[in-house]
Amino acid sequence: MDVMGDKATLFETGRFVQPSGEEATPDESRDETADAVETGEAVEEMSLRLAAEAGDVEAVSVLGAMLLRRGDLDGAEPHLRAATAAGDRAAANNLGVLLHQRGYPDEAAGWWRVAAVAGSAAAAHALGRHRRECGDEPAAEYWLRQSAEQGHALGAYALADLLEHRGDPGAEQWMRAAAEQGHREAAYRLARALDHQQCKGSRTDGAADGYAPDNAVIVRAEAEQWYRQAAARGHRRAALHLGTILERRGDLKEAGRWYLTSAKDGEARAACALGFLLRDAGDTENAAIWWLRAAQKGDGNAANALGALHAERGQTQTAERWYRAAMDAGDDNGAYNLALLCAEQGRTVQAEQWYRRAAYAGHREAANALAILLLQGGDTAGAEPWFSKAAEAGSVDAAFNLGILFAGRGEEAVALRWYERAAAAGHTEAALQVGIARLRDGDEREAERHLRCAAGGGSAEAAYRLAAVLDARRPPQPAHELGETVHEKTECEEWYERAATQGHRRAQVRVGMLAAARGDVVEAARWYRTAAEAGSRNGAFNLGLLLAREGSEPEAAVWWTRAADAGHGRAALRLALVYARRGELAEGQRWADRAVSLGPGEVAERAARLRDALREELSA
Repeated sequence: MDVMGDKATLFETGRFVQPSGEEATPDESRDETADAVETGEAVEEMSLRLAAEAGDVEAVSVLGAMLLRRGDLDGAEPHLRAATAAGDRAAANNLGVLLHQRGYPDEAAGWWRVAAVAGSAAAAHALGRHRRECGDEPAAEYWLRQSAEQGHALGAYALADLLEHRGDPGAEQWMRAAAEQGHREAAYRLARALDHQQCKGSRTDGAADGYAPDNAVIVRAEAEQWYRQAAARGHRRAALHLGTILERRGDLKEAGRWYLTSAKDGEARAACALGFLLRDAGDTENAAIWWLRAAQKGDGNAANALGALHAERGQTQTAERWYRAAMDAGDDNGAYNLALLCAEQGRTVQAEQWYRRAAYAGHREAANALAILLLQGGDTAGAEPWFSKAAEAGSVDAAFNLGILFAGRGEEAVALRWYERAAAAGHTEAALQVGIARLRDGDEREAERHLRCAAGGGSAEAAYRLAAVLDARRPPQPAHELGETVHEKTECEEWYERAATQGHRRAQVRVGMLAAARGDVVEAARWYRTAAEAGSRNGAFNLGLLLAREGSEPEAAVWWTRAADAGHGRAALRLALVYARRGELAEGQRWADRAVSLGPGEVAERAARLRDALREELSA
């Protein structure tokens, strides 16, 4: 039993200064400055010796406690035995402490029992801890409860620890009692218990153990209060958790102060977290200092951060060293990051080796990356189980990749299931694929829902397809009394424009057509030109039509040529007509032949008639 941490409370006297970092109850010690102790201790000892020689039992007891605190066991023992014989319970308690320090735990327990029976809460606590170490939990609980019920903070904490180990719900009551009396470890553990309660309630949507979602804010606030109390008393892990709560809330300045407090006390995770705060603030140099401190204490996350920092700077050998340090610290991200580094350098064999190491350790993104690597090497059979393992572990990308894999085999139903799984987790491209599949099946309502998700996630193709769905169901535009069509921007036009601004060529053409329909020739030309320059043959054809209507047929012919060269049959027919009007019959016939081969049917038919006419004209 580690009695040294309890000796200030075991002394049961108010004449001693509480050592830094030790717990004490208010009635067992008084705040005295170090200077007062140094100057007054000698005088106090002399007066105690004089009182003891005069037969003052309390003075004998306090003098023995003073010598015990100083480490003078030989000097303390006769005084403590004398005071104990005179019935002083504090002396009996401290005699137990002395004997325990000498290595006589059973004899110590005997004196603690004497003091505890006489009403000493500290002795009951010490005896309870001793009985627990001996494996006698019923006796331990009895004595710890005696101590706790007398308001002894250490007794309440030890009782709570015993009950919690057993799974007894009464543990929280005593942990709270100890925390309320200022026991920092109790405050920390109470906060952790409240955190776990909140997490459990969140996972079960408030259905478990009477936990309601409405209580979440209250529980979270109470947990923060206890973390704050423990952190203020120097508990470094409490300071770390408090910093995490504050960072999550956005109070970065205060979070940084608590991380710094915890890190200075030696908490590696706090040093690592402080490093990330500094990095996000743009101070990578100081971030690296704290990451280095954390990594040297075995924090794998900090080692990974250092590896990434050196990799960004092109210092690949140093980066690799830190990734290996992360692996040595048991962080699977080290192997994954090392694999990424090897893959970037074209070291495929080594990349596969490290991906496998991380994947076998349960790293889901490594499993997904390994599957992609195998797939790129043509090993589809080897890739599938790794995709499955990653997807089952929660990798959204792996679920989407499985969808692609099964779609490529023609197993559309299986592919759709994986797409739906990825889409449900927010994967944009998966939502697009589900939307396309639902459109193909005729389920327009579900298609629209998934297309909206994908479009909202930034998919230009989804925005275009959603616009097309909405476009198909909108009624004809109403007309003014004077017969002019009213053009108000609809939702479908907004989605077309969003897709167009993202570079979707068909959407750009469609936005151009809508602009042309409302008479905005400049806007229409801008969108047609944008689409055409990006390679859209329809954009080039429509731009040519617009230019021809504005009287710029030579420029129109340039764009029709581009469209026809890209396989646009109507553009080829337009060029045939242009050259026929110019009298360039052979060139006209060539483009007419091109239009016949390109189609579609109506265009091919008209082009054939024109070609035949031009041929007759040429042979006349």
